[in-house]
Amino acid sequence: MTDTTAGVNITIEKVNHHFTLEGEDLPVLENINLQVQAGEFVALLGPSGCGKSTLLRLLAGLEPPASGVLAEEGKAITAPDPSRVVVFQDPTLYPWRTVYDNVGLGLQIRGESRPVREQRINAMLDRVGLKQFARAWPHQLSGGMAQRAALARALVNIPRLLILDEPLGKLDSLTRLRMQQEIVDLWQEQQFTTLMVTHDVEEALVMANRVVVFSPRPAKVVDVIEVNLPWPRRRDDPQLVALRSRILDLLGADRVAA
Repeated sequence: MTDTTAGVNITIEKVNHHFTLEGEDLPVLENINLQVQAGEFVALLGPSGCGKSTLLRLLAGLEPPASGVLAEEGKAITAPDPSRVVVFQDPTLYPWRTVYDNVGLGLQIRGESRPVREQRINAMLDRVGLKQFARAWPHQLSGGMAQRAALARALVNIPRLLILDEPLGKLDSLTRLRMQQEIVDLWQEQQFTTLMVTHDVEEALVMANRVVVFSPRPAKVVDVIEVNLPWPRRRDDPQLVALRSRILDLLGADRVAA
């Protein structure tokens, strides 16, 4: 695929959020501050239910924060936008559309011409290894293939911000490893900004420029870890192993093990 795009700068400033349950406020995010540079790959780590996915929803413009500012290139995020694309843990493919038609949905909605759609869809399906399955139906795909189709559907639209919410969590281990590398390759190729929620410390370190570690709910930023290692990264690299131990300590894994 020849099209490339520049990522966007993201600002998260003094963001607080809560849910209202049975008339009471349940705090989810507390004073979140983070600057993400255009083209960065940032992974978000923290205990289950701490508020990571909620922060992604706010960044996608799916709901407003209770207070604070989320901005893209200095402009407040107040609603969804085609420049921001979300990939969830479940592929959410439309069962009545073929793989080809699922991938091309966004292009069709935007009114792209048929030749443009065909070029982009075929190039992206080839990129994720699904060209032979273009006319397959979602129920005919394995879990890994369906998630690759969902990723292709996101990336064919040339996003400026890719939001990944546990996109590999339900894949088998070998498919997950391959998908980690595919996402990194596509990110390096297209230069979009990426924010990814994961519960896998090693996955975060293998893929991201920076890893943001959150506390239990309400989520606060505990630390931001720089990962200054070239790609592809070796999982047994001593620096990566040391960073993994540091993050597990921040997450309290040593106390859990004790």
